[in-house]
Amino acid sequence: MQAQKHRFPPDPWSLREAAPDPATHFLNETLFALGNGYIGVRGTAEEGWSGPAGTSRDGTYLNGFYESEPIHYPETAHALARTNQFMLNVPNAKGIAIWLDEERFDPLQGELKDYERSLDLRRGVLERSLTWTSPSGRSIALRSRRLVCLDNRHLLALEVEVTPLNFSGTLRIVSSLDGAVQNLEAGDDPRIGSAVSGASLQLMLAEQEGNFSALMQRTRNSGFMLVSATLTEAPAEARCSRDGLRLEQSYAMAAAQGEKITVRKYACYHTSRDYPEAELMPRSHELLDHARREGFDALAARQADYLADFWQQSDVEIDGDDLLQQGIRFNQYHLLQSVGRDGKTNISAKGVTGEGYEGHYFWDTEIYIFPFFLYNKPEIARALLEYRWAGLESARRRARQMSHAKGALYPWRTIAGEECSAYFPAGTAQYHINADIAYSIRQYLDATGDDDWLRAHGAEIVMETARIWTGIGGIDRHGRFVINEVTGPDEYTALVNNNYYTNAMAQAHLEFAAAIATRLAAQFPDDYARIAQSMALDPAEPEEWANAARLMYLPYDAELRIHEQDDSFLSKKPWDFANTPPANYPLLLNYHPMVIYRHQVCKQADVVLALLLLSSRFGQDDKRRDFDYYEAVTTHDSSLSSCIFSIVAAEVGYADKAYDYFMETARLDLDDTHGNTCHGVHTAAMAGTWLGVAYGFGGMRTDGGSLRFSPTLPARWQGYRFRIQLRGCLLQVGVNAAGTTYRLVQGESLQFTHHGKPVALTAAQPEHQEAA
Repeated sequence: MQAQKHRFPPDPWSLREAAPDPATHFLNETLFALGNGYIGVRGTAEEGWSGPAGTSRDGTYLNGFYESEPIHYPETAHALARTNQFMLNVPNAKGIAIWLDEERFDPLQGELKDYERSLDLRRGVLERSLTWTSPSGRSIALRSRRLVCLDNRHLLALEVEVTPLNFSGTLRIVSSLDGAVQNLEAGDDPRIGSAVSGASLQLMLAEQEGNFSALMQRTRNSGFMLVSATLTEAPAEARCSRDGLRLEQSYAMAAAQGEKITVRKYACYHTSRDYPEAELMPRSHELLDHARREGFDALAARQADYLADFWQQSDVEIDGDDLLQQGIRFNQYHLLQSVGRDGKTNISAKGVTGEGYEGHYFWDTEIYIFPFFLYNKPEIARALLEYRWAGLESARRRARQMSHAKGALYPWRTIAGEECSAYFPAGTAQYHINADIAYSIRQYLDATGDDDWLRAHGAEIVMETARIWTGIGGIDRHGRFVINEVTGPDEYTALVNNNYYTNAMAQAHLEFAAAIATRLAAQFPDDYARIAQSMALDPAEPEEWANAARLMYLPYDAELRIHEQDDSFLSKKPWDFANTPPANYPLLLNYHPMVIYRHQVCKQADVVLALLLLSSRFGQDDKRRDFDYYEAVTTHDSSLSSCIFSIVAAEVGYADKAYDYFMETARLDLDDTHGNTCHGVHTAAMAGTWLGVAYGFGGMRTDGGSLRFSPTLPARWQGYRFRIQLRGCLLQVGVNAAGTTYRLVQGESLQFTHHGKPVALTAAQPEHQEAA
């Protein structure tokens, strides 16, 4: 689909659609999706969609609930990933069809007026209102509301109100629970779909009684049980029917002209990943009965309260640009909707809005998304780290498969902890995933001071993953510690020696692991002894880590005075950008990987990402030269790229470039600039928008454990404000033409620097101003 520029009115707090349009419906199903980190419901209407084929993809997804399928290789090799895991499209519980006598309500038939659909970012409710006249001339007014409960991960609710405008007669409402769903099959785009061989969910039990319907199903291969259930409230007796996997309750009632008829529906999902099988059906009954007694309005009020707290902590305000304000809040809202927060689930590249990347979790979490939650909802950041702790044993097994005698190697793509990447040059070879996870743990400890988590979980993860570097790397004949045959963040350059990002992050990881070992041995000797026993840690290993870090080879070209992306990158023929037609981007869809690999071309930030994450290790001149060189050879085919270039451009003084790259990120999904948002949002780019404000224009850095700000004001803004949580404090940073204001909203005291100048805030003196 082609990008549609600024199709929505620039409302800072909502997304509003003025008409259902087959040309944009597929995309809007993603944008109007609702979720709570567990359930995700695409934005299709209750009555379904009768538009042309290929203009809709109805879907309901459960984060972490997956099916598995063997990966079939025509030519196989040792330790290739053997099993894929993919997020399932589960039964559709939101169906409500409306019949006026024998005419079915369908917005694409008859005459539609006064239509508006809106997603309210403050209340977390999807609303729709319209007036519709059937082909025979009957007119109704319809209003619907839908929410996926942010404070109860198993529950969603909806309400439909129908008012006959010019007739009295029989109105029939059909509430359905449809289990005849399937996943999108893989096509030519490797980012979309699964290699599904038939139906993934097998029916075990169907239950209908009065207003209640439920399906109990089991996945064929992964062996999980799922109960999907609904409870419908309508002013008539239910008539139950079943057609295969589709359960229906039909309610026929006399409708008087001008009198409103209201139907409410509550739905829930429970799986054996969370509860014993015997509890699934009773829990569904109990939850739906409780929701019915509480009522839709009470659920909506709780939803608004939850979001009021979220925005109080997390809102980023932009003065003078409602279009941008809309994009930033939309992105933050979708991050909240997408992230798992139970320690068992993570956040997938497409959230819970579509089937792109099969619901897999990547390094996107640690490097792009984790900072947003760390400084806005630190309890969610901790839950994301708990997920990595839960996967440590799987990472140990993967390390053995990859011939490492000790240590842990985290998977590149996964849901449950096993490696799912079938294309190892751009997957398994990205060993930097270990350093990325260690980096996020260091950020968490610096921001929270949570030594309890370090002792219980963090130290073991950091040290076990550090072992991999001394296993994969070694000292070469020049006395340098080198790491060969890996892939860095740039997936257009695979299987190289000494990828700069990998080596630099490995160096930081090894230093951190050695420092943790030293600190634990001195301050918490019992914990250190327990962890060392669990790992069978040789007392000499921490010094080996420190020595490897000291000797780490970091490629640098003295002639160009830039950091080399890897040993061979600068010797490759530059890609012929001038003669590459726009239709040939992204390159991965139009050229064999080997064609791309033998050229000097980047899909995304690689060295430039290292400049951000390890900012204090580089001088400004080096940053500027690196930026200039790699900008010229980067396609930004990855949605992860523009936000990083924006932040580094702001740091080196390229204000216009910083703003342009930022804008590419801020509305990437709303304007569908990558042309594939119909298959799900881009959660890493969404988080990159927050990074662009805080790290880019705010100049925020925390590497090394200190907090620093170097704010700038984009020329097109009147001002901006963002908040961060750090060590139990809530700090607001406000920037406008007059200067910068820091305000301690919560907490006792906080110290940081402003353009290198020390600032200290206390509860007694909570505000500090710096002139521009």
